[in-house]
Order: sequence, then C-alpha cells, then structure tokens
Amino acid sequence: MIVAYGVANLLQSVAAARTTVHHTFDPGLLLRLAGHRTYLVGLACQVAGFVLAFLSRRDLPLFLVQASVAAGLGVTALLGVILLKWRLPVAEVALLVLLFAGITALVLSARPAPSKALGTGGMVALLVTLAVIAVLGFFAVRLHGAPGSVALGSLAGLAFSAAAVAARPLASAPGWDAFLGDPLLYLLVGHSVVGQLLLGLAMQRGSTTAAVAAMDAAGAVPAAIVGLLLLDDKIWPGREWLAAVGFLVTLAAVVGLTRYAEPQHHHAVARETTRAVVGGPPSPVTAACKVAVPAGPLPQAASTGLRRTSTRS
Repeated sequence: MIVAYGVANLLQSVAAARTTVHHTFDPGLLLRLAGHRTYLVGLACQVAGFVLAFLSRRDLPLFLVQASVAAGLGVTALLGVILLKWRLPVAEVALLVLLFAGITALVLSARPAPSKALGTGGMVALLVTLAVIAVLGFFAVRLHGAPGSVALGSLAGLAFSAAAVAARPLASAPGWDAFLGDPLLYLLVGHSVVGQLLLGLAMQRGSTTAAVAAMDAAGAVPAAIVGLLLLDDKIWPGREWLAAVGFLVTLAAVVGLTRYAEPQHHHAVARETTRAVVGGPPSPVTAACKVAVPAGPLPQAASTGLRRTSTRS
C-alpha cells in the first residue's frame, strides 16, 4: 500500500505540473489530467493503494492506516533519488528513519478489531460534510498562492478523511449485496471524487509544502479521532503513549520530507518540460515507467511541487 501510493505521488504530480492552472471548481480538471499517460499510470497505482488501504481498514484502526497512507511520501522521496537524481541530504535520511520508526510504533500499538456500525446519524453527518466541503471548495478555488494551496489542501484532506471514516465500517460488509446497497459506499465515492478534484487544484497553486502539511494533518488527524471515539478503534493496553508518539512522529516526518522534496521536484519537472518542448531526450521518470508524456506549452504559473494525488480514502 505504501509503495503504491509512493509511485502514484511522483507520477501524478508530474502530470499536474503540465496541466493549465484552473481557477474555478471545475471537474473538467480531472479529465484534463486524464489526458496524460503519466497521470493514468499514477492513477492505476493509486487505485491499487486504495484497494489495499480499504481492505486493511476491515480490522486495523484508522490512525494506523491513515498514517501509512501519508508515509507513501517516503517512497516518493526514494524514487526521486533513484529516477530523478535528487540529492539525499543527511536531514532527509534522518526524516526517513523517523518515518520508519513512527510507522513501526503505530504497528506495535494498534490492536486489530472490526469496526462498529456508524449509524444513521453518522451517515447524515458525512453527507452534510460532503456538501460543506464542496461549497467551501467553490470559494477556496479563487485563492491564489500559498493561501490557495493551504485552503484547497486542507479541504482535500478533510474529504479524504471523511472517506476513510466511511470505509472503515463499510469494509466489514458481510457480502456484495450489503456492500453495494450500503449508503456508505456512495458517500465514500463522493468524498473521494471531491477530494481528488480539490487536490488537483491544490497541486497547481503556490506553496506545495504548505498544501501538503495542511492536507496531511486534515486527512489523518480527524479520521484518527473519529475512529477512536466512534468506530471502536483499539490500542493495546499500556501502549497509548506509543501510539500517540508514533502518530506525531510520522506526520512530522512526512511534512519534513515534503519540504526537502519540493524544490528538487520543481527543477526535475522543469527540466522534463523543457526537454519536451525542444525535443530533447525523455526524463528518467518517463523512461523508467515507459510513459510518453505529450509535449505541450509550459503550464501557466503551475506549481510543480511534490504532491500525492491519491484517492486516499
């Protein structure tokens, strides 16, 4: 799951950097992104990660699964070193070690258990949340620069967090009939699509680092809290401190890795775009993944920072 999301991070952020910036809450952005083979390959990896994350939520608490999804950024950083020749400073090595330590602490503290039913009140709350996020996204898309990145990234994180909450009890459905007839399935899809659109918009604006930090917090923290309070997520007795430390360390490491990876990714995508325009050789990412990204005009003020574009629900 972590590897799948890590590959998706790198490929989809390259495609977003090549797409014209959108200033409206327009689902057409997803169609434009789908015109890039790089994005489609990344989307396939993302879907694989989504399926694995969904299955893991059947028994594992949300604080572990959501932190693991965020940890895909560590894989992205390693791929950047291997494929795009990113530098690996000592600080980034330390962050990767912290990321591994945080996930290990969460694994040791998480107690597998099936989820409690969410109930009608919880479904109504998810539906209202979806409507509120969509309305706020309609206005937030008008923001530019760092404020736009933070606002859209936060809203995308909230949408993915709500999708994760819906997925936890849905994963325990006894059969296909119950699964397809459960309203949680459609709430999951709705939140995932809205989150995907908001994330695509956030990738094109201002500070990607700010967007990533906001999204990781908004995507992991609320789901972890709801899971512990309402869905019967469990921690082994006496290891509550280990779960808290592991969760905080994992989020801190993810935000730190984003800060180091963004400028390197910026230059890598800029070189790839320039080569495509002048007819030069393909980038390491394109060659390694055997993906032909169509040449085209430079994106208008597009943010080329690192960002996961996963259906992280």
